[in-house]
Amino acid sequence: MPLKNKVKDYRTAAGINQQEFGRLVGVSRQTISSIECGDYHPSVLVALKIAKILNTTVEDVFEFVEDGNE
Repeated sequence: MPLKNKVKDYRTAAGINQQEFGRLVGVSRQTISSIECGDYHPSVLVALKIAKILNTTVEDVFEFVEDGNE
């Protein structure tokens, strides 16, 4: 599933490291890293928490991009 995200951009702009961000979201630093790299797609609940902590919307942080083959 082609899901792009701007988690790292928003997180670094907020001045929060991965360890602290993971604590705030309720996941590990490794999970944050995997989300930022696009290797892991978060649940709806985690995506909502991420957006809330970053003071933005899920749509601003995550974007579904169709590749035209679906």
